[in-house]
Amino acid sequence: MPEQPKTLVTAQVLQRPQDAGVLLITGFEPFGGDSANSSQVVAQALHGEVIGGLTVVAVVLPCVFATAPSALQQALERWQPHLVLALGQAAGCSGLLLERVAINLMDAPIADNAGQQPTDAPVVAGGPAACFTTLPVRAMVSAMRSAGVPASLSNSAGTFVCNQVFYCLQQQLATANPSVPSGFLHLPLLPEQTLERAADGDASLQQPSMALHEMVHGVRAAMMAAVVFLSHAKGKAPSCL
Repeated sequence: MPEQPKTLVTAQVLQRPQDAGVLLITGFEPFGGDSANSSQVVAQALHGEVIGGLTVVAVVLPCVFATAPSALQQALERWQPHLVLALGQAAGCSGLLLERVAINLMDAPIADNAGQQPTDAPVVAGGPAACFTTLPVRAMVSAMRSAGVPASLSNSAGTFVCNQVFYCLQQQLATANPSVPSGFLHLPLLPEQTLERAADGDASLQQPSMALHEMVHGVRAAMMAAVVFLSHAKGKAPSCL
């Protein structure tokens, strides 16, 4: 039976779970004229679950270059998570894409939700050229595939707000709490998004999409694999170069 979205509770009103570690999952608000964002809907569906002994806390970030990093930092400071998985939406992909690396570049193909469209600008002036995931990406991709969900590794998170948040996440944790594993996962469109775009005259009806329950199943499997793998790991690779 398809997953039914839970009512989203953001970091501003949630109470910290008692005696439980937190698995922080972030999504983005809708952007580009869409009425939904698959990353927000999936995060919403997983909010409150317990995965590998960690309570999932979902936080929705603004799709705005100027405010997304500070919203992320506030969530990290408030929840003090044991693991972080940021989600984003990637129209055109047919499966779940687990990102390996974020680059220090903002080069927006469209304007963000505040109307800003930076080009050839660094995410952090003087920062590292790249920040790598600290999640066990191969184990996570394998788990998603074993769960029957199409998934693969990706070597480019783009240059929009997704990449910015991924970069800031890795850099902030590398500085403040390097023991916390973190990374980024891109999701396809929901079927209803392709229909909505087609109704607006967009040719993206031909773009691939994935049902909510399948995406939730895949993300859940990935997070469980990460928790299990990291509980046995003795260390992890540095995240920024």
